[in-house]
Amino acid sequence: MAAAAEPGARAWLGGGSPLLGSPTSSPELGAGSRSRSGPGSGPGSGPERAGARPPGPAALGHIFRKVTLTKPTFCHLCSDFIWGLAGILCDACNFMSHEKCLKHVRTPCASVAPSLVHVPVAHCFGPRGLYKRKFCGVCRKGLEAPGLRCEVCELHVHLDCVPFACSDCRQCHRDGYRDHDLHLHHWREGNLPSGARCEVCRKTCGSSDVLAGLRCEWCGVQAHSVCSTALAPECTFGRLRTMVLPPACVRLLSRNFSKMHCFRISESATPEPGEGEDSVDASAPAGPGRELVVPESSKQTLKIFDGNDSVLRNHSRAITVPRQARNQEVLEAALRAYYITEDPQHFQLQALPQPAQAGDLGALGRFWSGGTVEEEGSRGPGARDGAEAWIIRARPRTQEVLKIYPAWLKVGVAYVSIRVTPQSTARTVVQEVLPLLGCQDEGPESFQLVEALMGSRQVQRTVLAAEEPLLDRLHDIRQTSLRQMGQTRFYVAENRAVAPRVSLFVGGLPPGLSLQEYSSLLDEAVASKAGLVSVSHVYSTQGAVVLDVACFAEAERLYMLVRDTSVHGRLLTALVLPDVLVPCFRVLVCGGDGTVGWVLAALEEMRHRLACPEPAVAILPLGTGNDLGRVLRWGAGYSGEDPFSVLVSVDEADAVLMDRWTILLDAHETGSGEDGVADAEPPKVVQMSNYCGIGIDAELSLDFHQAREEEPGKFTSRFHNKGVYVRVGLQKISHSRSLHREIRLQVERREVELPSIEGLIFINIPSWGSGADLWGSDSDSRFEKPRMDDGLLEVVGVTGVMHMGQVQGGLRSGIRIAQGAYFRVTLLKATPVQVDGEPWVQAPGHMIISAAGPKVHMLRKAKQKPKKSGTPKDVRAEGTPAPEGDSK
Repeated sequence: MAAAAEPGARAWLGGGSPLLGSPTSSPELGAGSRSRSGPGSGPGSGPERAGARPPGPAALGHIFRKVTLTKPTFCHLCSDFIWGLAGILCDACNFMSHEKCLKHVRTPCASVAPSLVHVPVAHCFGPRGLYKRKFCGVCRKGLEAPGLRCEVCELHVHLDCVPFACSDCRQCHRDGYRDHDLHLHHWREGNLPSGARCEVCRKTCGSSDVLAGLRCEWCGVQAHSVCSTALAPECTFGRLRTMVLPPACVRLLSRNFSKMHCFRISESATPEPGEGEDSVDASAPAGPGRELVVPESSKQTLKIFDGNDSVLRNHSRAITVPRQARNQEVLEAALRAYYITEDPQHFQLQALPQPAQAGDLGALGRFWSGGTVEEEGSRGPGARDGAEAWIIRARPRTQEVLKIYPAWLKVGVAYVSIRVTPQSTARTVVQEVLPLLGCQDEGPESFQLVEALMGSRQVQRTVLAAEEPLLDRLHDIRQTSLRQMGQTRFYVAENRAVAPRVSLFVGGLPPGLSLQEYSSLLDEAVASKAGLVSVSHVYSTQGAVVLDVACFAEAERLYMLVRDTSVHGRLLTALVLPDVLVPCFRVLVCGGDGTVGWVLAALEEMRHRLACPEPAVAILPLGTGNDLGRVLRWGAGYSGEDPFSVLVSVDEADAVLMDRWTILLDAHETGSGEDGVADAEPPKVVQMSNYCGIGIDAELSLDFHQAREEEPGKFTSRFHNKGVYVRVGLQKISHSRSLHREIRLQVERREVELPSIEGLIFINIPSWGSGADLWGSDSDSRFEKPRMDDGLLEVVGVTGVMHMGQVQGGLRSGIRIAQGAYFRVTLLKATPVQVDGEPWVQAPGHMIISAAGPKVHMLRKAKQKPKKSGTPKDVRAEGTPAPEGDSK
């Protein structure tokens, strides 16, 4: 949900926490805020408007103190070495600074980061991994063991720091209500490349020693934290602006779905911190899975829980304190462990009995209903001996000040603060807030109060009932989890009726079924509710469908259920499909020629449903031969180029046209009589972009395909794959089947006599078999000069494996047979056939090859340097430029 910013204020999203942009304005800090107060802080007097104030260290939530340094330490602001024995350290988030740098600090403490987020967006954490020389965005310490990384905004965190990560991920979509008049930089702190240069001062801003420096996740601009304030807050999306989908162009109308549900990201199977593991020692050295530190005899380790939820889940954090420490000191250490910087007077420690620690639900119930509280000074020094667990409780409050944020309303403040009493309900709060937001003429019945839990993995929104007592609601949240209270925000939103509609993609189904068969299969597997769910699109060849769901709750249920359901022994996949509001776009296919063909077929299938019916396609060649990639100048194969340079090449590429061809396969079995013909299998249609081979060429492809199916793990190298091709070719070097006697060829309905050949190949592009020129460059008056967009195919014959090897070596070309736009091939025997590298054995029958409707738009990489003269091969690959108007 959005919170409108003050006029002239900068709303920044940064590293482990948001960064304030201007020293003159802070859109999320209300007047009277204190350094130790977070969202929903203690009692106040009357409603307040958010005011502008300099964001000094106190306003940023840090608890700085001077410490004595015992090892080499670097400043988190300037990243320089801290000389001497004294440094300035934040007790909550471990921010370390020179004393001279303290006045320039703009990075908020992790304890107040949720209150500074402009638009809360959950992260998309991938599987756990080793991230060397990276730093956690929450505790700011090094990732010395497996951690997590957000696949969207590159936030790195320890496993046990995930619950405390700020929901400040990059916003990739809008939800159907919010207007985006301005796109701001999305700053992520630290973990920059070693050679990163500041956009302002041009000095090095990256560091491999600490979490320092900023990078915009949209445009890639890098800067020092101090220098970033000199940059304009608006983001232009950088060099790739024509290829970036800004949030305004992607709409996801949902209740609790987020971009995580739209991406095929493998989520971490790691249990939440505390599940089946020892507690996390919040005072121990950094690192996920940090083991409990054995304290000195003068110290003791205590388990700390922050509410009922953490007790049920056994999610605790451990603190090490002196045995002589008073309860006030222990309470302050416990609050720091959970990044809580509110006044300790608002909290107290409650001893957790052993049966409750062991998960005894009966003991937990008795404890929650009437547990005893240890007050300050009630226990003498050394009375905490032994293994003990404590729970932090908020003291009862008769009133408190609550921040209310305007959702989707264009007003001049980021939030207003009001006093909540036992008589306050959601309805009375709305009535009190509207005049403060300048909406006094609006009826309160047109608005509602929405509670948003801003978790690091999901932002959950709940509409509160009109008569919900708000003070009781806040008490319940704190009893559940003090950490969650710091991540909870309240919005006043327009109560507009929204027709729920969620598009849910379901994959992994058996291919080749009809719409009715898919509907019946899904009804049986997940019991979808009639009247709420319908199949809107069927992708039969891929075994996938799209469901239109007219209920948010049913869409959420189906999404979770589908991901845990198997059909015919295969696990289903589910993705939420957003609406992409882009009239023109380009497609980058990462794969081999077969993948390119599949994408072109899919685009053709959905052409009538696309806003851009003819998108141009670029190629990142990851296959073995990559013949189409060679022709379009994308190279023989990807060899580790910088992804940024690849995207720049896509942006600068020229659109050209290419023919696509349809091959109708009509197989028959010949009976005993002359007219005895019976259908062996129904006719099928395949699409062709590059070439179609019959005979020895397809036989070698089939042998390679079968070898790869038997041992797929060995076929991960392009060099190894070509070696296998050579080996199977040598095995067939003396093979002869006299293909010209087993097939018949008609070109433009005219019979063509075939020479003595072992393979017949139809080519659409001037590259075959990993870059060989099968047609040749010699001029021939019988045929037109070939082009990939001329509406014609060239037919070439090869006499065997030796001939094919000579062609690939550039010593010979193929035997030119014909050129045309319509072909009919009759197979008298079962014969190997391959289309764009996909081989099979085709039964006797007919093959009809003809043009497949409109030409497709491809992207040809621009030449790096102009050449004085091009080779004939270059000229033939040029094709005709596509019509203007294509957009990236």
